[in-house]
Amino acid sequence: MKGMLAFIKKEWLETVRSGRLGILAVVFVILGIMNPAIAKMTPLMVELMTDSLAEMGMNITEVYVDAMTSWTQFFKNIPIGLIAFVLICSNTFTKEYQSGTLVLVLTKGLERYKVVAAKSVIMLLLWTFCYWLCYGITYGYNAYFWDNSVADNLFTTSLNWWLFGLWTITLIVLFSMLARNNTGVLLGTGGTVIAAYLISLFPSVKEYTPAVLMNTASLLSGAEEITVYGKAIAVTIVLCVLSVAASIPVMNKKQL
Repeated sequence: MKGMLAFIKKEWLETVRSGRLGILAVVFVILGIMNPAIAKMTPLMVELMTDSLAEMGMNITEVYVDAMTSWTQFFKNIPIGLIAFVLICSNTFTKEYQSGTLVLVLTKGLERYKVVAAKSVIMLLLWTFCYWLCYGITYGYNAYFWDNSVADNLFTTSLNWWLFGLWTITLIVLFSMLARNNTGVLLGTGGTVIAAYLISLFPSVKEYTPAVLMNTASLLSGAEEITVYGKAIAVTIVLCVLSVAASIPVMNKKQL
């Protein structure tokens, strides 16, 4: 356990020193500020366009914005943050393969499963920190300008999206075991997420797919309750566990 904790500490310091933490923090801070900012600017932008739209025969009534407008923007923007996260973290394992530094760690007695677990923990901590940082900034601004209570099931909706991000992280781990380069990890992770989305288009299996966790409008409006997503949540958690579990035997047989 001491060896694993030391490796986790080493990975965290590497995340900080490499600038990965700083870059992702800046991205998610910007997204957190953008959500209420776009909501506040919407009436002004519509007002500026009123004359042009009137010439086209379109009459614009007064635009009303509140915290719901900002939270809707939050869930539109958070996929950008997840994409940035995947792009920056997809080489967590592959850079070790290419540089050969992982061999040095393993020769010192650290088991391979501990390497998988440690790197997974670091990505989980990084995603959790960045995601809830963005959430906290948006929540704070919304509380200052409006009233967050207009959004129903806000925290549970946010947990759904956090869980979807967690599933994506386990895909990075799995495909990092199956591929030797960053391109393979990105293609495998992105392809699986796209496949899950396409499967969710079929009503008969929709409620079982992780992609359903990205559907936030009904929960925020109160049209649906969190229980509707129970099967998707359960399946996603199982897939997360299976992805990491499957990564370990593949890592044990991997030629480094």
